[in-house]
Order: sequence, then structure tokens, then C-alpha cells
Amino acid sequence: MSGHGFPKQLRLLTAGDYRYVFDHASFKVHGKGLMALACPNGLDHPRLGLVISKKNVRKAVDRNRLKRFARESIRLQQCSLPAVDIVLLARRGANELDKATLHRQLFGMWRRLERDARKTMTS
Repeated sequence: MSGHGFPKQLRLLTAGDYRYVFDHASFKVHGKGLMALACPNGLDHPRLGLVISKKNVRKAVDRNRLKRFARESIRLQQCSLPAVDIVLLARRGANELDKATLHRQLFGMWRRLERDARKTMTS
């Protein structure tokens, strides 16, 4: 994957894509206020889907901020992540994370996901 854009090929686009990840999640990574589910996708790059509900993050401005940070984080880490489909879920309290903490949380989650996926895929 060359470049650092966030084109459609890096996104989960259909309800079927999301359902597949929820039903076949091989990896689960928790962070403060966030959780990521992932499963291998058979492609040569990761794909990201976001589930940030109004129930858990009340204000639209906070939901959009979380989405922006998640997209930016995956955009920067896409070269080091394995070929998995990822669904990032926001939980209660996710909107209370400041910018630095959110960045640290996402980076740590991607690192743990990469480690777990590589360990499973090589064995």
C-alpha cells in the first residue's frame, strides 16, 4: 500500500462487512473508552469501520472528533498493520479522553492488534 491517504478501499463500507467482523472476530483489543474487533480479510491491507453511537458519545462534535482521530491513526499505521478488517467501537467515557490520551490509546491498540495478529497468523 503506497501513500498515506484514506481511500474507500481502507474502509468497511457495507453492513455485511461489519456483520462479518462482529460474527468472526478473531482479535479483541481494549483501550480506555474504546474497543476494536478484528478478523483477517484476505486482502493485502487493513480496513477500518467505526461504530460510535449517540448513546455512548452524546454530542455530534465529540463523535466526529473520535472518527477523525481514528481515521488519522489508521492512516498513519496502515503500513504496519496486518491484513485485517477492524471495527472500532466507542464506549462510555470515550468523549472524555483528551487529544494526547486518545492518540496514545489508538496507537497502543493498533500495536497490540498487530502483535496478536502476527502471532496468530504465523503459527
